[in-house]
Amino acid sequence: MDIFLYNTASRSKEIFEPLTPGHVGIYTCGPTVYNYAHIGNLRTFLFEDLLARMFLLNGYQTKWVMNITDVGHQTSDGDAGEDKMEKGAREQQLSVWDLAKKYEGAFLHDLERLGMRRPDVLPRATEHVAEMIDLNRRLEEKGYTYTTGEGLYFDTSKDPDYGKLANTNMSEQRQGLREDLVIDTGKRNAADFILWFSNKPNHIMKWKSPWGTGYPGWHIECSAMSMKYLGDTFDIHCGGNDHIPVHHTNEIAQSECATGHPFVRYWMHTAFLVLTSGRMSKSKGGFLTVQTLADSGYDPLAYRYLCLQAHYRSELTLAWEWDDDSHEKGHAESLDAARTALTRLYEKIARTTDEPLKGNEAYQVAFDEVLSALNDDLNVPKALATLHTYASPRLWKAFDPVLGLDIAARAIPPAEETAPPEINALLEARQAARKSKDFAQSDAIRGEIAALGWEVADTPQGATVKRRT
Repeated sequence: MDIFLYNTASRSKEIFEPLTPGHVGIYTCGPTVYNYAHIGNLRTFLFEDLLARMFLLNGYQTKWVMNITDVGHQTSDGDAGEDKMEKGAREQQLSVWDLAKKYEGAFLHDLERLGMRRPDVLPRATEHVAEMIDLNRRLEEKGYTYTTGEGLYFDTSKDPDYGKLANTNMSEQRQGLREDLVIDTGKRNAADFILWFSNKPNHIMKWKSPWGTGYPGWHIECSAMSMKYLGDTFDIHCGGNDHIPVHHTNEIAQSECATGHPFVRYWMHTAFLVLTSGRMSKSKGGFLTVQTLADSGYDPLAYRYLCLQAHYRSELTLAWEWDDDSHEKGHAESLDAARTALTRLYEKIARTTDEPLKGNEAYQVAFDEVLSALNDDLNVPKALATLHTYASPRLWKAFDPVLGLDIAARAIPPAEETAPPEINALLEARQAARKSKDFAQSDAIRGEIAALGWEVADTPQGATVKRRT
């Protein structure tokens, strides 16, 4: 069955054609580990988890690489501001190394709580500086760079395709579209971006390089790590919509100018999770974490289920309200609804004993219908609607490797409940009525038992009761 993906580069859905048949390489921009990931960040990572799982279900050998940024990401997505790692370390009175260790561990724990697979490769930026220096050297040898007092820059005027992902009018951008980020008067163009910082004497993390002792720019990190593990050209690169105009635009420029080859075949981007009070942002404070949800009484899988109900390219709005001024706990009606719906789903699957899809042919038709939705640019909402329509425990369990709702562990049939004395007394009275052929009385007693939440089953061995589902 064909797989269709929406490619940001072409602004259209395309049939997925892997570089190597039966294999797919996926790179996703991972977290900068200076603080906890907020649930807006995690929505993007959930999409990427679903994407990898969808390919696995289709029989692909999947290599999913997600980087860990532990150096070089400035407080702006461009080159302005302070390194987020060093700023976070100072504010939290930790070494940058301890800060990175703390929040990388917290991030991986969050992935686990959200039912996510761990990516196949999790490279840290600080462990790949040699690859970044080598990539910068290749760009320099080809004439795409220049140096200033601040460091080594990529000259965007040398790349005629710069900005193609974002459909940016570069003549306007070079006139100063991002002048707010220009911190070096030696820059030739406003869109030029730094490849290596060499004038940061107080920066704690630094390495020797041909351009002086310093540290890499954020954009070069992803290019170096993705190409190390997936090759100069690979299948899919993912991230949030906010990465399109700067980070991913710069990745394409430096990668393709260094190698002379196309960098990525399919670009996929996730829309924001939006609070009714505005887009969630760590820099503005008050962001929600997985722990916030747990402290507020929500199973993290309820948030996963909420995300599954919206297409990844559609904004997801959350009307979160804090319970008090401490901002420790809160609630949202949409999360309440997702929690209730997920609980009912587990219960329904557990209590359904009569499989509605009889025979392999009926099952295969239903399976293909759900798979077709998933393969259509990860239309998970449509897949969920189809699963609910068929109401087949077998089908739900078949697709849980993609959905990640832990159905096998959570949808467990309840232990047989012993009927209370009043139900047993009614059952005996019904048996007596049947024995005397008073079937009207027998039916009336069955109705009484049903009204109390129990169901009568007549068997060759006699009548039994069980709790109604």
